[in-house]
Amino acid sequence: MRDVIIACDFSSKKETLQFLNHFQDCRPYVKIGMELFYAEGPDIVRELKQRGHRIFLDLKLHDIPNTVRKTMSVLSQLDIDMTNLHAAGTIDMMKAALEGLTKTNGQRPLLLAVTQLTSTSEERMQKELLINANINDTITHYATNAKIAGLDGVVCSPLEAKLVKDRCGNDFITVTPGVRFADSDTADQVRITTPAKAREIGTDYIVVGRPITMAANPLDAYQRCCDEFI
Repeated sequence: MRDVIIACDFSSKKETLQFLNHFQDCRPYVKIGMELFYAEGPDIVRELKQRGHRIFLDLKLHDIPNTVRKTMSVLSQLDIDMTNLHAAGTIDMMKAALEGLTKTNGQRPLLLAVTQLTSTSEERMQKELLINANINDTITHYATNAKIAGLDGVVCSPLEAKLVKDRCGNDFITVTPGVRFADSDTADQVRITTPAKAREIGTDYIVVGRPITMAANPLDAYQRCCDEFI
């Protein structure tokens, strides 16, 4: 199941296609986040699917259960492979999302819950969000709630992937951003690791953005990630 997902955090279709043209006959798994989706709408999903890419639609929904159910019902009409929401939205919201995402024939993309963003440190979580538990306990509790709701897995930092697996089982998917090469800038993320370490930890998917998208040779950087992780 292991795979590398490239975070296409661009502001336009033009930038995205220019970047993906580096890959020639290769069709990597890609993440479409809020910036690109809000700029281009559903058409960018349709175009990349037509080009043969698998798509993780990273919109991190968080609203009342009925709104999330209706939104997921709309997203289910796109041919995406994976999408997500915030675990902080409660078990009822996650159950509603699953209901909305599932088509009448029972088919649906993978649905994941975001535990804590990789830019969130334990200090920020406690001081700014007033969550008094430690970050590992919070993340494993959110993961447990996601499993109770029937979701397929969670988005968490690589540092918590093993904790999640230990709590929820090896078949519970972990998708981990916050991956950098050992010689890369950490930028604005604080809970990070390398592709090789993520493999050792046992996560299922890594999401890699700037180390690939800002590389002098994106194809080489992507291949390096695959070599270290897969």
